Amino acid sequence: MNEDICSQFGISCQDKAPGLRDSLLDVAGLSELFKALADESRIKILYLLSQQELCVCDLAFLLETNLPAISHHLRFLRTLNLVRSRRDGKQVFYTLSDSHVLELLQTAKNHYIEKL
Repeated sequence: MNEDICSQFGISCQDKAPGLRDSLLDVAGLSELFKALADESRIKILYLLSQQELCVCDLAFLLETNLPAISHHLRFLRTLNLVRSRRDGKQVFYTLSDSHVLELLQTAKNHYIEKL
């Protein structure tokens, strides 16, 4: 018997359905966050920025990739408020937006390691 299929016909949560449906608003938009975290390059960028503030050139060098690729990832991460920038003359330095981003990385890493 397949455990993923209900054993009896009917909806057991019908009386709670309106509240449960309303609760879905609490997670609206989270898929964009997970989309950002699903890319290996973006995870590496966030991880490096969790260690210290870096410019685009530093990130490109460390990740052995080109400047446009790093800029593209940073633009996406900035749109989701995962990183912030600071200008110093002609250079722009990036860092994590806040401690929540680091917590996300640590939680995901711990979950991944525990499941190995």
